[in-house]
Amino acid sequence: MPALLKSLSHKNIIAAALVAAIVLHGCDTLDDDRIPVHPVNISFSTVSDWDIYGVSGALTWRNFIREKREPSNYPYTEMTYTGFGGVLLVADVLGNPQAYDLACPVERHKETRLFINTEAEYLAECPVCGSRFNVFSLTGHPVSGEAAAKGYALRRYRVETGHVGTYIIVRN
Repeated sequence: MPALLKSLSHKNIIAAALVAAIVLHGCDTLDDDRIPVHPVNISFSTVSDWDIYGVSGALTWRNFIREKREPSNYPYTEMTYTGFGGVLLVADVLGNPQAYDLACPVERHKETRLFINTEAEYLAECPVCGSRFNVFSLTGHPVSGEAAAKGYALRRYRVETGHVGTYIIVRN
C-alpha cells in the first residue's frame, strides 16, 4: 500500500479522498441556487480566442468580470454577460472546462468573490466566510466552512462546444 500511495500524486490523493468523503457522507442534497439568476454569455468564437482567454490543461483557471473588464484584454461586447459576481472558468482534473459564479453562496454579495487558494489544495475560497469549494473535481461542492455545514454549492454554468474547437459559457 505505501508504494501505491507514493506513486499517486498529492493532488490525486486529495481528489480521491474528497470523492470518498462525499460518497460516504450520503446523498444529501446541495443548494446551488442561492446566487441570484443573472444572464451569462461569454463567447470564444475562434480557437485563437480560446487559446488566449480560455483554460488549457488541468487545474488552470480564469476570472471573467465584465464591470471590472477582467481579463483586461478580453473583447467584451454588448452581448457579453458574466453572471452575478463574475464567472470562474476552470479546467477540471481531466482538463475539461467548467464554469461557476464567482459569488460566495453564503455571503450572496456580488462583490464577495471567490479566489483559488493555491496553498489550500487549489480550492475556491471565500475571503469573508472562509468557505471552500472543490471546483476541479467535485463540480463546486463545498468542502469546508459554513457552506459545507449548510450544504451550499456554487452556481454552475454550462460550457458548450461550438464549431471547430470553440466554446461558449451560458447559464444552465
